[in-house]
Amino acid sequence: MSRFQPYSDRDDYNIPSRQDLNPEYNPTQPANSYQQANYYPPSSEGFNPSTNSFASNANSYTPVAAQQYPHSYNDMNYHQEDRVGPLWSEKPGASSGSSKKKWLIIGGIVAIIIIAVGAGVGVAVSHKSSGSGSKSSSGTSTGTSSDTKDWVMSVNNVVKYNPKDLSQFETDPRLHKSLYGMAYTPIGAILPDCGATFEGVLEDVMLMSQLTTRIRLYGTDCNVTDLVLDAIQQTKTDLSVYIGIYVNNDDTVYARQRDAVQRILQTYDVNHILGVTVGNEFILNNMTAASSNDPTSAVGVSAAEFLVAKIQDVRSMISGLSLSKTIPVGNGDAGSYTNVQLLSAVDYFMSNIHPWFGGLAVDQAAGWTWQFFQDNNVALAAQTPNNPELIIAEIGWPSQSSDAASATDGPSKADIPTLQTFMDSWICSANTNQTKYFWFENMDQPWKDALYGGVEGWWGLFSAT
Repeated sequence: MSRFQPYSDRDDYNIPSRQDLNPEYNPTQPANSYQQANYYPPSSEGFNPSTNSFASNANSYTPVAAQQYPHSYNDMNYHQEDRVGPLWSEKPGASSGSSKKKWLIIGGIVAIIIIAVGAGVGVAVSHKSSGSGSKSSSGTSTGTSSDTKDWVMSVNNVVKYNPKDLSQFETDPRLHKSLYGMAYTPIGAILPDCGATFEGVLEDVMLMSQLTTRIRLYGTDCNVTDLVLDAIQQTKTDLSVYIGIYVNNDDTVYARQRDAVQRILQTYDVNHILGVTVGNEFILNNMTAASSNDPTSAVGVSAAEFLVAKIQDVRSMISGLSLSKTIPVGNGDAGSYTNVQLLSAVDYFMSNIHPWFGGLAVDQAAGWTWQFFQDNNVALAAQTPNNPELIIAEIGWPSQSSDAASATDGPSKADIPTLQTFMDSWICSANTNQTKYFWFENMDQPWKDALYGGVEGWWGLFSAT
């Protein structure tokens, strides 16, 4: 049986408004949120149905006790965002508040549903949406309508769930686990403005668990990794995570996140942890600062050696924990910005490849991405003695641009129809040939739009603006 099961069981889709799905939706009513300097993994008993929120404590960190949950993993088992500049082009021939949500249903026939919802993140699935939701416990049908009378809506009125047992929530039959993985950064996860909440991440986890079994994170600041792993354990979903450690030239930042990873590995069920990714686009950023584009140059080799020392340090830290499973240690970078020195030191390499910046016609983008991956990563890894696992860690397409000048790159447009075309071609072909990839990304990122403009903030399957 194929590990990926594309579907084509529906011929057309309606495009409902948020009011169609939930007549009680008030677009002027802000979603619940709190500034989160420290994270307390909540218990369901701490939930307050009247405010649809959990109690928040903010004086010191109190980790949840690690819990072992039974999981039935399917046979598909095989980033605080740390970008310091705009998304990089991997071009042909190169060396390498209130919100409107977009919902892309992935499969043999792919459709987009534009849904207006409250501030935050997620697919709108309301108990008032005629027949769109089904009662579930970690994806298993259960109960009758009377069983859900005390269920509540998630923080952005997206998913209905049992506040006494977070593993019981409504799934939507229009969502299918068609993505190999998804890159994820919750809203409010960028220092110094930490505002990510358990409520928001809980909602995202309930939704992502219906699209994939894997999440890629970028760092530990703002308690992102704690929030995600705690939500996974409490929902008892089959999601697993590549956790990340941010690396720049400041060892203080690295040490803080390494120590956080050590605590996390001792706190949560390691069966949900697929690996620890040390650094994202560190070589790219260092080479850019030196106006270099050759990863085999002295600058590229020096950056790789810096990373290798960190990778070895993390591997040593993990080995000293005597965990119940081996945790792989890897790295992520732009697809053409790696070298043999780095690949020889990792268990896996995550390659960020964005055909949008290649000036390609969209109908060429999927094939070009696969060939680029083969030429720049697969061929290079074949020269190493350790044969690292190779994953496309970022692949996506922008749905819009904040300015007209950036709305096209060559013959292709940053819009929903073109995104739809790319998703159709990439996901079907990648799932067929079993290319491992993480769709970039879960939601649009307003902070990127404010900082960089253009298409930078508009790569999400769900939008936040």
